[in-house]
Order: sequence, then C-alpha cells, then structure tokens
Amino acid sequence: MFPFLFPKTTAYGYRKHRKSVVGEIPGRKLYGLFLVDIERSAKKIAVFVDSDSGMTFQKCQQLSRYLEGIFDEKNWFGDDYILELSSPGITRPLRFARQYVKNIGRWISVETTDGSMYKGMLSDADEEKITVKWEEIKKEGKKKIKEEKVLILEYNQIKEAKIQIKI
Repeated sequence: MFPFLFPKTTAYGYRKHRKSVVGEIPGRKLYGLFLVDIERSAKKIAVFVDSDSGMTFQKCQQLSRYLEGIFDEKNWFGDDYILELSSPGITRPLRFARQYVKNIGRWISVETTDGSMYKGMLSDADEEKITVKWEEIKKEGKKKIKEEKVLILEYNQIKEAKIQIKI
C-alpha cells in the first residue's frame, strides 16, 4: 500500500504484513477504523485513520498502543521512532468513498481532473460518485434570481476534495 514510505532495510516485514497490522484491529471499540494515509520522515511515522462513526481520543489511543506494540515487537523501525496517530482532519483531502459518505451534508471544495474548481454542499455520495449542490445568483434586470446548480462527479474525475468550514 505505502511501501515507498519505509526504508528497504525495514520495509519487507512491514510490507508483508501491513494489511493485517492495520486491517485486523482488535476490539469492538475500534470497529470501523480504516487507514487513510501514512507519512514517514526520518524518525516520525504519522498514521492517519478515520472511522465511519467518527474518531475519538480513546480510539486513537487504543490504536496507537496496538501499533506501537507491533512495531516494537517486529522492530520494523528500530527503537528510536515517534508514532503520531490522528484523524485526517479537514485540511487533508478525502481519499475514500466512505469518507465522502460520512461527510454528506457538509460543505466541500472539489478540484476536478480537468482543473475546474467547485464549492458546494456534498448532498450525496456512494461507491461510484458524489453529488455537490450550490446556489448561484443571477441578475435579470433589477431582480436577483437564485439558481440551484447540481454537479455529479465520478471519483475518477476528482483530483482533490476537502471539507470546508462555512461561516
């Protein structure tokens, strides 16, 4: 999944078992967690996870302890590493259909593969596509008319999408 993030000296063990390490998280309290991204710098391993039911401090804490135990036992990163575990937050792009589904009803910005930019409310999402709605105001003479716009995008048309805070 992310073999290029780990040095060749330690990557083999991790690559061989990565799906079972993050995929088979024990305990019903952690049900529904899924891996979003992993970033690695010199000594820091940042793991971003999300949950269909929302992330909590307790879920992050339990998963962090679980992963530290495995990393220490397997010695994939040596003794001197820093594990940071968190939810992706609103600054990170959405990567999986289940993240879109979880965020239905929230405001989103979408950049398409053709370079177009859209901002609106994520009104629907499934395994194949998303629907974004917004209003545009048009002038007809002295009147302002609100017109609802609807955009349906398949995931392969999305270059990047992020949740937006609407104030």
